[in-house]
Amino acid sequence: MFAKLEAVSTLPMIQMREFLQLGQMGATRITYFTLQSVVWLSQHIVGLLFVCLMPNPLSKWLSVNPLLSWSPEDGPQQEQVVELHSEALPCEPRTCSCQCCVASASVDGTMESSSDEEEVRTFIQVLSEKYSPENFPYGQGVVVMPSPPGSPVKDRLYLPNILVLSDSGIGKAGERSDIAAFCAHVVELDLSHNQLNDWAEICDIVSNIPNLDFLNLSMNPLSGIELEPSMAEVFPRVRQLVLINTHVSWETVHKLTQNAPELEELFLCLNGYNTVSESQTSCPSLRLLQITDNQLEAWAEVRKFGQMYPSLRTLVLANNSVDSVGDSHDALQQLFPNLRSINLNNSGLSRWEDIERLNFFPKLEEVKAKGIPLLESYTTHDRRSLLLAQLPSVKRLNGSLVTTGEREDAERLFIRYYQENPQQQLPERYHVLVSKYGELAPLAEVDLRPRRTTVDVRWGDRVEAVALRLEQTVGDLKKHLRALLQLPANGVRLFYINREMSSVVGPEEMRCGSRALHSYSIRDGDEILVVPKVKSRCGSSNV
Repeated sequence: MFAKLEAVSTLPMIQMREFLQLGQMGATRITYFTLQSVVWLSQHIVGLLFVCLMPNPLSKWLSVNPLLSWSPEDGPQQEQVVELHSEALPCEPRTCSCQCCVASASVDGTMESSSDEEEVRTFIQVLSEKYSPENFPYGQGVVVMPSPPGSPVKDRLYLPNILVLSDSGIGKAGERSDIAAFCAHVVELDLSHNQLNDWAEICDIVSNIPNLDFLNLSMNPLSGIELEPSMAEVFPRVRQLVLINTHVSWETVHKLTQNAPELEELFLCLNGYNTVSESQTSCPSLRLLQITDNQLEAWAEVRKFGQMYPSLRTLVLANNSVDSVGDSHDALQQLFPNLRSINLNNSGLSRWEDIERLNFFPKLEEVKAKGIPLLESYTTHDRRSLLLAQLPSVKRLNGSLVTTGEREDAERLFIRYYQENPQQQLPERYHVLVSKYGELAPLAEVDLRPRRTTVDVRWGDRVEAVALRLEQTVGDLKKHLRALLQLPANGVRLFYINREMSSVVGPEEMRCGSRALHSYSIRDGDEILVVPKVKSRCGSSNV
């Protein structure tokens, strides 16, 4: 598009006509410029062209620029005035903020607030933009398919079966026939971080993707938005449903689980739950429930999951404040008969009795219990060992596989850890392990510090028996011998002689002053030969 600059002058001798390519501005307002502004415009043409490439209308930019706009309040016009006529397409009053649109909207009473200026995008619109053929110039891995007759989407791609449309501003579904035409083969759909706040729009999308297996609706504003029972019927094939930080109500969750007979994994993290509302209908297909980062505290709320999801195998409760495992042996066996993995990281467990009750889950194989108050006072090694010794059926602890050797070491450590305690304070597990390994003697105290030894120090014809502290360095030894044997101040050289190996390796000079004596493996009866340093005529020292 072109906008024509016509020079209108109060002096008839001056006429000016210029053309400036502005691109698709969509502006219709008429703005007056002084000649000085035109000069400024010519000096800043590069910046203007950059503005032209931006999606906002040029008129919007001009209306807020004091150098270019003019109004009667600014005083009389200068000698030369330039009038801008736009021949571009008319602007859209719903999204344009130019003065004529504002004036028109104020008269008609149809101008929307600034918060509504941004157009809500549809699922099919975002789909068309992201998977446009122009984004795949080489056609690798895609097949171009013709669009259905009458569809606004032309020459669409045959989409991959995994669609990621997160953070795309999607608020509506769009034409359902287009969704059905292009998404019949889609099995995974990520709609996280969008603006979906109506279950009707979500159901319009899901109902037209018949093979959908995985659906991610995280970070969509669904708080207080209830799901009609008839709408929930469109989720029959979904096996994995992610509702993180959506703040959906428990009533909505129950409607979804009741109408998703194949649902296996449900993610309800960061939804602010402090209680659990029970459902009258169980969901026998659910295998995994992840409900981390909520405000659950009482075990009375957690046990409801066993009643609602009897086939549950994995329960992730990390970053909740659950402070106990409060049921009896029989109750836990009935509530969680199939539970194989439980994550209690950063929970509020503070008693060993709660750890012992984890053994009541009949099929439990994996436990995660990092960051709990119970283990704060123990060392890192003792934390794992004491936990492992209390959980005889666990095969994986805190993410690491448990080996047979590690388990035996942990159970022996457990016995020694408690064997000095009074009988009434011994845990039940202690007696079980004693019957397995017997009473264990305390571990012997082993002193690994460098010891003292006695060597023969030979200085000329003189031999002295000297006791050495092996943590000393060679430099320390030289100082000690210099004082003890009254050696010359000009320095000496030391040679270590291993009596057993002297015939094979000979003397070893102790050159490095910072080397510790124990690194020479010195033993009683070895010798240290002291030789004075002698300077030769060329300045080098030798024996």
